[in-house]
Amino acid sequence: MDTVPASLPTTMRQIRSTVTAAGEVRVELAEVPVPRPGPDEVLVRVAATPVNPSDLGLLFAAADLATARRDDTDGRPALVATVAPAVLAGLSGRVGQALPVGNEGAGTVVDAGGSAAAQALVGRTVAVFGGAMWADYRCVPAAGCLVLPDGTDPRDGASCFVNPLTALGMVETMRREGHTALVHTAAASNLGRMLVRICQADGIGLVNVVRRPEQAELLRGLGATEVCDSSAPTFTDDLVASLRATGATIAFDAVGGGRLAGQLLAAMEAAVVAAMPGGYSRYGSTVHKQVYLYGNLDRGPTELQRSFGMAWAIGGWLLPNFLAAVGPEVADRLRARVVAELHTTFASAYTAELTLEQLFDLDEVARYSRQATGEKVLLVPARTS
Repeated sequence: MDTVPASLPTTMRQIRSTVTAAGEVRVELAEVPVPRPGPDEVLVRVAATPVNPSDLGLLFAAADLATARRDDTDGRPALVATVAPAVLAGLSGRVGQALPVGNEGAGTVVDAGGSAAAQALVGRTVAVFGGAMWADYRCVPAAGCLVLPDGTDPRDGASCFVNPLTALGMVETMRREGHTALVHTAAASNLGRMLVRICQADGIGLVNVVRRPEQAELLRGLGATEVCDSSAPTFTDDLVASLRATGATIAFDAVGGGRLAGQLLAAMEAAVVAAMPGGYSRYGSTVHKQVYLYGNLDRGPTELQRSFGMAWAIGGWLLPNFLAAVGPEVADRLRARVVAELHTTFASAYTAELTLEQLFDLDEVARYSRQATGEKVLLVPARTS
């Protein structure tokens, strides 16, 4: 199909982010051609797409948002903010590139290539994990679409991938690496609440680490039994007690920087040693303790005070890497569970809906860039009210 259907525009809006050699990031609402689907591709009219922490990393390139200012051009909204020299040095590979933003979203297939698989999706509501979703339209392979049940509001399917598959991927990783229970930090997030429901359904021990008493109460209200508030003076003792109760020896840390990863390892070791019949060993226990950093809420250095023996590891965990490692059969199994439990286990809640233009409002930038636990923004490109 070489021509644009008469019902579709020839251009569309798309949010792009460019790091400049002058040490700034420029975010703009660009006008670009509507892409044409190839033989095995479909064109999705984007109806809803969430603002995830990983999106903000690409959008603002770790710029100092206290310096953010509007810099609209030809009537199109744009923002500019300063990137520190130390940060800019690590971004040399993207300097000068206008990168589209948005990991995931949902919408309706409005055009398709000639293959049977692509044509079968015309008119269907689908979820997509393909990048460049903060736009009016997105062209993707038909095989990459997650078909949602008839009548599904795209808002309900917009967050089908990042949070649900990350939560399921954590559980899958735990099992594959021989652990029986896990720890999750920043646990009052949408993802954290999904993980609570998964572990309840699957009978898995889960230790939830939060940063405020009201977050702890929220999770307990969902039925979570092991919740530790890092702001409490009893945090260390509470964490060790929860680790002893669950036997958790693997953690997924959304914070990344600071001392929390080391505290988790030390508490795991303390819980293991307390149950050792032989008592003290100068090398610590032989039980392997694993912490994966999967988020970057704290951009500072990760600090480890090594008081947890010699059987431990710390590493990074990323959803695309996990999906590539487990292969399509496992990925399809996890995706099928997401669709089956879309309105229960994997339901997402949003605190605000913004149009593409409203994303540039400086007051809104200050709100959604905080990445506050429990607050999630949904972009609705086509909204007119």
